[in-house]
Amino acid sequence: MSEERRDIFKLSCDWLSVQEVVDAVSSASCGAISVFIGTTREDEVEGRKVIGLEYEAYEPMAQLQFTRLCADIRERWPSVTHICVHHRLGWVKVGGASVAMAISSPHRHDSQQAIQHCITQLKANVPIWKKEVYDTQEASWKENSECSWSSHAKLK
Repeated sequence: MSEERRDIFKLSCDWLSVQEVVDAVSSASCGAISVFIGTTREDEVEGRKVIGLEYEAYEPMAQLQFTRLCADIRERWPSVTHICVHHRLGWVKVGGASVAMAISSPHRHDSQQAIQHCITQLKANVPIWKKEVYDTQEASWKENSECSWSSHAKLK
């Protein structure tokens, strides 16, 4: 394959464009682009309604962990051509996209498996934190159960 492989990671306070993520992984050599979009869901926690999430990240470490994640994906699925992940920072209201990712490969099997692995490992290893904001104006930091340092992980 003569095409240079791309690994793109962007943290932004701006609205996410799914089309931009798809365009970033498009390739004439690929017959598959798998996409995952994570949205902020309306939830109820202890009688309080979630109205949005607030995201923060340690950006240099997030970039390093993304680079490691891409290397892991390419080792597991060598045919993966391009990887693109955009993640929101700051305020994301219910219904808004907080993460958009796409992975391309010549055939669908590899990109589909890689996209599942990508979101799971992103939540487990990339230092991005979220705070739920409720209709009561209270807020609570949330752990991803996938994180190795999470109290949920210790229970498994």
